[in-house]
Amino acid sequence: MIQVEICCNSRESAVAAKSGGAQRIELCRNLECGGLTPVDADIEYCVRSLGLRTHVLVRPRSGDFVYTPAEMDDIITTIRRCGQLGAAAVVVGFLTAKGKVDVGLTRRAVDAAGGMEVTFHRAFDEARQDPLEALRVIADCGCHRLLTSGQAPTAPEGAEVIRRLVGTTGVEILAGSGVTPANVRELIEKTGVREVHGSCKTTLPDGTIRTDAAQVRQLIDNIKNL
Repeated sequence: MIQVEICCNSRESAVAAKSGGAQRIELCRNLECGGLTPVDADIEYCVRSLGLRTHVLVRPRSGDFVYTPAEMDDIITTIRRCGQLGAAAVVVGFLTAKGKVDVGLTRRAVDAAGGMEVTFHRAFDEARQDPLEALRVIADCGCHRLLTSGQAPTAPEGAEVIRRLVGTTGVEILAGSGVTPANVRELIEKTGVREVHGSCKTTLPDGTIRTDAAQVRQLIDNIKNL
């Protein structure tokens, strides 16, 4: 069965995702800058009140993925707090100043996660190294999953790279960025991924970005028999 992860930027988006049939979300805030760490109360609400498998983005600021020691200390504290709040996984990503996967920081995050799974996010798509080499590093660090668009602007555009990554290590490949109800089936068939990530978002009249339950339902329906 294909696993669907819906990116949600608020409690309201999480409610909409569940209404559309989602069982797993990536929870964040501030999607307009690529997503930041959500507040504790929202994590707890999604886990305990909605009963969703909640993967929490741990990203303290926008911008690059090169972190100072002080920022990294805050990230580790946040990861541990996510575990206490009942998160199933944390979503992180670290690069060196030279644009390679930061081995030391990634291993430190995996250690802090304890029993939670760790997804390495689309910092991977900004890495200045061969994608297969970067994936092997991520696998060696103990990450469970890689969220990627195949080092392209969207997953459909990076489908060939994603296809090359699938099955090469024990890391699950989660295809994300630009995934819609209209293209999700073709993406899965082209790449062989068993997990997909989409926001299924809409913009409300006041400019608020919100998950759309109807889009979530359609995306799930379109891949039910795969």
